[in-house]
Amino acid sequence: MKKTLGVFFPLYSTTLLMLLGAGLLTTYISLRLTQINISGAMIGAIIAANYIGLVIGGKVGHFLIARVGHIRAYVSCAGIITAAVLVHGLTEYLPVWIGLRFITGLCMMCQYMVLESWLNDQSESNQRGMVFGFYMAASYLGLALGQAVLVLQSSIGINTLIIIALFFALCLVPIALTTRTNARHMSPAPLELRYFLHTIPKILLITLLIGMVVGCFHGLAPVYASQQALDTQQTGLFMSSAIFAGLIAQFPLSWLSDRYNRARLMRINALLLMIAAMPLALLPHLEFRILLLVGFIVSLLQFTLYPLVVALANDMIESERRVSLAACLLMAFGIGASIGPLIVGALLAPLGANMLYAFFILCSLLILLCSVRLQPHSTQPIADAPVPHTIMPDSLASSPLSPALNPVLDEQLIQENMSLTAAEPSPAAVPNNAEVATELPPRPQGADPQEETGLKKAYTML
Repeated sequence: MKKTLGVFFPLYSTTLLMLLGAGLLTTYISLRLTQINISGAMIGAIIAANYIGLVIGGKVGHFLIARVGHIRAYVSCAGIITAAVLVHGLTEYLPVWIGLRFITGLCMMCQYMVLESWLNDQSESNQRGMVFGFYMAASYLGLALGQAVLVLQSSIGINTLIIIALFFALCLVPIALTTRTNARHMSPAPLELRYFLHTIPKILLITLLIGMVVGCFHGLAPVYASQQALDTQQTGLFMSSAIFAGLIAQFPLSWLSDRYNRARLMRINALLLMIAAMPLALLPHLEFRILLLVGFIVSLLQFTLYPLVVALANDMIESERRVSLAACLLMAFGIGASIGPLIVGALLAPLGANMLYAFFILCSLLILLCSVRLQPHSTQPIADAPVPHTIMPDSLASSPLSPALNPVLDEQLIQENMSLTAAEPSPAAVPNNAEVATELPPRPQGADPQEETGLKKAYTML
């Protein structure tokens, strides 16, 4: 443990500082727009722009890292985000803010890809769980501490933006000074969306619904707190405790999902979320202590939905398709996180902020209905299916996109497929003049390694 912390401490420090700024920025934008009486629909559009940027940033991040490397990609994106944060203080013209949130989301996804692919590439297989455990702890701690900054401020303004920009500037320092710079370029995995739509449509629909819930929470929960007559410090405490609940929830979830039916756990979770959200949806005002407690319980349940659906999806899909599955799950989640704030934001003005948690109840009901008969029928559960208890905090932190683009996984799949092909019994004898070569031609001197990898993939497909 001590060795892991020492080796990856620069990346963990960078993650902590980055999420400090990201969590505080999301809450600042929601509170500031509420203060200047912007409609819920426009707030939802600005929040949705962030998640659209995150989804598109997957392709941009892959191109950028392949072109300039991990450190340069991260530094350039952090610089762009720092500038975008400061521009929020120069103008409050809403179309500009939508563009800024889109740019911020796109650059944040590039940063996540740098960090997660770097960690995945540099960690050994027997320590990867611990490495990513510390990474997730740093992510959630950064998000929670970012909300706690609001507790120290009497009001939000330009000083808050300066603090956010300070965090994004400081997150450059650890990663720029690290000496572990030999992370390899990433290889994209094929996206088999049509196959998954046919095979696991309910899983993708549940993932989309979960994205709607999480996206609405991070973008519109500060608006709900503001309409509950909470001041800046109370709003910061409410958001901080809710996000901290997400970190706590992962430990019992990991234990339970290894021992019980995951589809049943999904149904129980959705049912409990419906019950827990009812006081926040039906009661116009709650005492602050009760609001903190109920909000903590709701967040405890909502942040365990995504890890469950990821684990369940991996149970129902063959191992050779899990790389593509991770990218498709991210796409479904990102689309839901973009749609959710638009829908709920449009309902806040006519129906009140309680519609946020009423929407949670509706999504939970739909998740419950979709998971009633959710069992692996045509595809049997895979014995070695991983249990990726991925935490989904703000901005899709710990995205499954970087494993989908990780070269280590890609090479492992190639080696597995080639070993299986070599182990197959030879077919009936064929004439010598019709015999097919079963080995790749030797690599000529000066050949491009990428071309050799392409030959291996083509051979595997044959």
